[in-house]
Amino acid sequence: MTLRVLAAGDHFVAPALFDEALRSELGDGHDLDVGHLTAGWPAEPFGPVGAEGSRVEEASGTEDELVAALEGRRVCLTQMAPFTARVFDACPELGMVAVCRGGPVNVDLDAADRAGVAVAQAPGRNAAAAAEFAVGMMLAALRRIPLADAELRAGRWRGDFYEYSEAGLELDGATVGLVGYGAIGRIVARVLRAFGATVLVADPYTDAETARTDGVELVELAELLPRSGVVSLHARLTDETRGIIDADAIARMPDGAVLVNTARGGLMDYEVLPEALRSGRLGGLALDVYDVEPPPDDWPLHAAPNVVATPHLAGATRQTAHRAARIAAGEVARFVRGEALAHPANATGKEVGS
Repeated sequence: MTLRVLAAGDHFVAPALFDEALRSELGDGHDLDVGHLTAGWPAEPFGPVGAEGSRVEEASGTEDELVAALEGRRVCLTQMAPFTARVFDACPELGMVAVCRGGPVNVDLDAADRAGVAVAQAPGRNAAAAAEFAVGMMLAALRRIPLADAELRAGRWRGDFYEYSEAGLELDGATVGLVGYGAIGRIVARVLRAFGATVLVADPYTDAETARTDGVELVELAELLPRSGVVSLHARLTDETRGIIDADAIARMPDGAVLVNTARGGLMDYEVLPEALRSGRLGGLALDVYDVEPPPDDWPLHAAPNVVATPHLAGATRQTAHRAARIAAGEVARFVRGEALAHPANATGKEVGS
């Protein structure tokens, strides 16, 4: 029997990567019909898709093109396709969606359960890439590497950067606070300890034994902030974590501390950042995510001192794309064989293989 699949990729995790990974996971014993659909991301920014009440976030493409491409398909592998209630209602033959992201924010999970569609996700797919990038952002901010590069390229030899008041700071001997300690945070901690940093962790879902094993100190956020010369965010965005770094939190950090956010823009209050930088409360700011993406032309942080800013690309490595496709394909293979999913994202997904 032919398994009809849609590989709904984009210009990062291309449909061909899904196709190749799925054929490798299933082997030669399966008759596959794999259709391809390519969304516009990242050239076209992701965003909310769908009507009020069934809107999904961080999606790319349209409901209409997805419904058309899913006709007669049993399974879909995707990263950004907008799986709204309307899509599920229009695709009764669909049985499983494998989303190659750490969280399926582009899927209405309640609608998937109502339709009896299993949803899987891919935690950790970009953990190595995002962790390496976060450490790179710390170094860039502490040592002012982007500014030094820009000045030299503009024809200015900034010897004054060697003056004591302008000199950078080292990670060796520094205390770094990690807010959130999932797959990414644990890799960041390992790298920081190799640099010689002391690592504090604030995460209500981390236990003391894990912290001891990893060589980090588990503390409350209220203690982490005043002790950390660098604070790096690695938490998921939830109702509990939204806006946790606000004016009060920054006021509790040491003068001149560096703040790094490569996780989610909603974790921070961006309006307070320009003044914190100008006053010296913050000595540096490194951002890969924003409250509005992309930031507007009149973004106040464009003119603020000691800012390192990149366009939400911490996870952008070729290894991440291949790893994401492999994890999603592995989940589809389990679904086809009737095995329990390794990373179910909804109630229906948890029932597979039970």
